[in-house]
Amino acid sequence: MFDIFYSGKKPNLFAHEQRADSIEHAKELSGTRYFWWVNYLTDYTGFDFLWEPVPWEAEQVHAWPSQHQVNGGTMLVPKQPVTDVNRQHTELARIHRPMIIGIDHGNGLTTDCDLTTRFVSDYLGTLKRILSRVEEEYIWIVSSVCDYTGFDFTWHPSEWQADMLHVFASDEQKFGDTFYVHVPTFLQRTENLALLEWFPKLNFVPDIRIARRPIPEVIHDYDTHPQAVWEHEFQDPIVLFSTHRVPGPFPAVNLWRQATRAVVPLAPGASAALVPRDAKNYLKTQLYDYPVVNKKHMDLVHERPLDIVYISNGEPDAEQHWETLHHFTSYVNNIHRVDGVNGRVAAYQAAARQSTTPWFFAVFAKLEVAASFDWSWQPDRLQEPKHYIFHAENPVNGLVYGHQAIIAYNKELVLNNPGRGLDFTLDSAHEVVPMLSGTAWYDTSPWVAWRTAFRECLKLRASLPDVENEYRLNKWLTIDRSEGKWSQRGAEDAMAYYDEVGGDFDALKKSYEWSWLATYAFIRRGLAPDQ
Repeated sequence: MFDIFYSGKKPNLFAHEQRADSIEHAKELSGTRYFWWVNYLTDYTGFDFLWEPVPWEAEQVHAWPSQHQVNGGTMLVPKQPVTDVNRQHTELARIHRPMIIGIDHGNGLTTDCDLTTRFVSDYLGTLKRILSRVEEEYIWIVSSVCDYTGFDFTWHPSEWQADMLHVFASDEQKFGDTFYVHVPTFLQRTENLALLEWFPKLNFVPDIRIARRPIPEVIHDYDTHPQAVWEHEFQDPIVLFSTHRVPGPFPAVNLWRQATRAVVPLAPGASAALVPRDAKNYLKTQLYDYPVVNKKHMDLVHERPLDIVYISNGEPDAEQHWETLHHFTSYVNNIHRVDGVNGRVAAYQAAARQSTTPWFFAVFAKLEVAASFDWSWQPDRLQEPKHYIFHAENPVNGLVYGHQAIIAYNKELVLNNPGRGLDFTLDSAHEVVPMLSGTAWYDTSPWVAWRTAFRECLKLRASLPDVENEYRLNKWLTIDRSEGKWSQRGAEDAMAYYDEVGGDFDALKKSYEWSWLATYAFIRRGLAPDQ
């Protein structure tokens, strides 16, 4: 009978088996014309170890296939120099599997494992820690995020891939959570390795994918996600946060290390987003406090378009601009109208009550909306709730900024604001969106031009020192392309009033009310409403 050699775990086939580090090592140790190279995972029941080749095949290595590879790890090797490899033999099935080590990401392992460990920070550190404690040559690493139903753990690599680190994709994620490891090689090559991606022999196994377990979903009533994330007790590494139920499937996030575990918004406004557990430790006011955000999947979830609320109060061109608004919208957005409400706060809150969406586009009657404005725009729900101020063109003085522009108001912030400051919008968290929303034709009558300039310039003056607002205020005071110069007069009267009251907040806040404005305009300029 020929010598029998093995590497790694002893197969316990015969009493006289010998261990060798490699086939070349076995060739040095063997004292017979041929020797067998075997493994403990193969079923050798009924196999004839007395078999030897016919004379014309005597100088060949004879390899028996498994159900997975053309070389299943069973070979008859001649001591003399070989000519080639003969693989024309009956399949010897692998029926046993190597040890399975399970990594628990916090959501509990559902696969039977020989050893378990918890995931800490990254796969490289976790693998190095657990593999340093085992004596096996080959190991399966499985993860609690995956479903291994039907997976064949008798799989093994080709002989030329034996010392590679084999990675199995999780769904479509190439950097998967299942590994087949040659332990001695792994420990040697990762001794000074910084990233698992840099492993010198990394094999992403083709054509075999392992399904991720369903991602837990948190559907909440907040307008944005930060508060819901803060309140959630994470058991899973990734959780879907959404403001409404959304269908899957969802992209599989790369879990290898924190720098790859991204927040993944699934819609333009991030009404649904995949959030890693790590993000909670960074959270202050927005999910952008976490340094990794992947915006490559923002087309997976449909979002309801924001309502539009048109706010008018006797403006001469109100009906014309109302018709223009209808002409340029896509008719996907619901359009409402609030007309003749006295006072800014009351008008904004009446508009908010009309809206059926958490945000609404407030369109003011002096604005002729731009044909190019994107009515599908959505607020960013990775941030805290806030208002979004677009740009508008001022044809009287040439300024282009947020004054009289469309504002995407957050409904709850509007309803909860009693009008604390001089600028209702700026009282709450807000952000400027540099998108042109239209042209503000506010010089349609002396009264409208005067009151518009007066109110805006009071706010600009109260904001000083501010370089940008100082520049804008100067434009209001020095440029007026309209007939009658009522815009410039309103700006000048605002400066005079500010000085008269010494910038007293309560006195300045009177400009919120139309009746007070009308009285002051008449006293100052003899100007009456609708003149």
